[in-house]
Amino acid sequence: MQAAIRLSAERDVPASWWTAKRAIDIVLGVVLLLLAAPLIALAAIAIVAVTGGAPFYAQERVGQYGRRFNMYKLRTMVRDAHEMRDQLMHLNEVDGPVFKIRNDPRLHPLGGLLRRTSIDELPNLINVVLGDMSLVGPRPALPCEIDHYDAFARRRLLVPQGITCLWQINGRSDVSFEHWMELDNRYVDSWTPTSDLAILVQTIPAVIRKDGAH
Repeated sequence: MQAAIRLSAERDVPASWWTAKRAIDIVLGVVLLLLAAPLIALAAIAIVAVTGGAPFYAQERVGQYGRRFNMYKLRTMVRDAHEMRDQLMHLNEVDGPVFKIRNDPRLHPLGGLLRRTSIDELPNLINVVLGDMSLVGPRPALPCEIDHYDAFARRRLLVPQGITCLWQINGRSDVSFEHWMELDNRYVDSWTPTSDLAILVQTIPAVIRKDGAH
């Protein structure tokens, strides 16, 4: 997969931009992780109290150039939820190689709240600090989703995958898969360290409004 992706039209950006992007990720990532730690801890305790199960989980995702990594999240679903996917496929509400249900029956009692507030994604900051992800970039997809991407969709893997992106601030799960890929490709073709900061700022009201969060 990596070789095939590198053959795609890759934008030439100054090396200093990549350095600045990583510096922003490290500095802001550490600060945000420290600030979010109490909330993450409270959410983890609540998940254990309500479900009796592990509060965190690591799921394999696809990063830049097809490199796979484990993305950390707070658990929002019941145990073995992945085994129920095929049974619920008829309820899928989005197009493309993505599976999303607005009121997913696999969510545990706190799952919906954690997703609507995006609290479940706060452990992604660990991945940012480790270098698996960036603060800004296309959301990391599952390997089974990437397998169904065409060349246009695969271009989103030319940049580090991120916590927030143009998709996150433009409707998120309420937009079509085609428009989602268009937004990700627009980011690939136009990102700068300054635009990354602008997207981070715009993410705050988007999260508060819960735009497309389900």
